[in-house]
Amino acid sequence: MTLRLQRVPSPVGELTLVGGDAGLRAVLFAGEAAPAEAVEAPHPLLDEAARQLAEWFAGARTVFELPLDLRAATAFQRRAWLALAEIPYGATRSYGEQARMLGMPRAARAVGAANGRNPLSIVLPCHRLIGANGALTGFSGGLEVKRALLEHEAATAARAEAAGSSRTRTSPARPRRT
Repeated sequence: MTLRLQRVPSPVGELTLVGGDAGLRAVLFAGEAAPAEAVEAPHPLLDEAARQLAEWFAGARTVFELPLDLRAATAFQRRAWLALAEIPYGATRSYGEQARMLGMPRAARAVGAANGRNPLSIVLPCHRLIGANGALTGFSGGLEVKRALLEHEAATAARAEAAGSSRTRTSPARPRRT
């Protein structure tokens, strides 16, 4: 399988999307290296990912509906990463809360380490994880980007609530994984 990459602008800087026929493999921030085997070339999946990210940044989408290529992840990483999609839009959870949600209440550090390797930022929203004291903690795009993503979600949710209905598109479906 040939991995493709596509660069897209966003309010938090250029993002690099990586994927192919098996699904979306990565959403990378500026400064993060794409896999060496990825070639810059069009792919319908990357076009769809770019469209859904644009909708998310416009406040018109809260959940992504994309096939994900998680084959490189360990079983624990897959569980931790997919659990990120269960954190409601505009909400945050601590690493300890996520560990309890996974049925492993003493594994907060392991959860932090697993999510530190999440290559699908925004799509699997690791920016929603915070420290037990409410502080922002490590994030591949940097803490300013993490803050901007959380502020974006809070503002979008507040606008939808003020309008009296959710104007954002949501889906109970979890991302398909391969």
